[in-house]
Amino acid sequence: MIVKSLKFRNSKLADSSEQIEILQNTIQDSGEDNFSNYIKRSGIEKLTSRKIEIFQINMGKMCNQTCKHCHVDAGPDRKEIMTRETMQMCLDKLFETDIPTIDLTGGAPELNPDFRWFVTELKKLNRHIMVRCNLTIILSNPGFNDLPDFFAENNIEVVSSLPYYQKINTDRQRGDGVFEKSIKALQMLNERGYGKQGSGLILNLVYNPSGAFLPGPQHSLENDFKKELMDKYGIVFNNLFTITNMPVSRFLEYLIDSGNYVDYMEKLITSFNAAAVRNVMCTNTISIGWDGYLYDCDFNQMLDMKVKDNLKDHISNFDLNYLDTREIITGQHCFGCTAGSGSSCGGAIS
Repeated sequence: MIVKSLKFRNSKLADSSEQIEILQNTIQDSGEDNFSNYIKRSGIEKLTSRKIEIFQINMGKMCNQTCKHCHVDAGPDRKEIMTRETMQMCLDKLFETDIPTIDLTGGAPELNPDFRWFVTELKKLNRHIMVRCNLTIILSNPGFNDLPDFFAENNIEVVSSLPYYQKINTDRQRGDGVFEKSIKALQMLNERGYGKQGSGLILNLVYNPSGAFLPGPQHSLENDFKKELMDKYGIVFNNLFTITNMPVSRFLEYLIDSGNYVDYMEKLITSFNAAAVRNVMCTNTISIGWDGYLYDCDFNQMLDMKVKDNLKDHISNFDLNYLDTREIITGQHCFGCTAGSGSSCGGAIS
């Protein structure tokens, strides 16, 4: 056994420091089996950025859902939300760069009251914009029913979570009634041209396993999703991204509550894939928190692990030369991105 049995004080994790403590104490021999040593064994002395191609912005932790696997711990009760002032700083810094892709996430990014203003301003910079939409937000109230039109008018790539093509699996992970609403929202997006050949409107789906196991092969799962969704609901989409559930926040609580923590971490570590290391998302992405702080990735953001240089860790001090070549901060949670076929916000990486 690589992973040791731990006694947990409380499954309701108080803060990011407690989560980090749990993850750091996971390995039997931290001197040999921590993530940094696995990187070295793969032929890389330390993980560094190769060039920022994705500017990922967390617009807030407020969400209309409370999903069991959520590493953001997002929900209707969360008050953290990006201000227009911070958005303007993002716009100003982006104007000075040639970073090609903007990735808007949350929570539900559409719940930020300045979401549409921000997208309109981002379009003026002539960048590719992605929005991570949970689908049900479109049907949450009449004020969001026109989101498919807004997305299409701005040629936004929509990346939507759909845990499975069957109701029972989706509702178990994301809440009762989510599957039915998700299907309706996907049909609305298809009506606007999303996912249809030749439309130029990209609709990608995201698959997260519904339990403490790794996702299956991305290509075969994509074929299954396309067949089932077309045959039963007439739905089309472009790509399926498979993403490993990270042992962070709400999913970490689930692992502890269900008694699966030790086995899951063991699975992540023993499934380490050296070929995936060079393509993990932190090497070409910078993650901006709702308050403007900078992180190597979205998962580090949820553990409050800012970029290494504390003089350059906020959007107000954005230094692209530093960020393009920075050393990336890693931890035991990073085994989630290098397990099996590897995992990133864009799906499998090897």
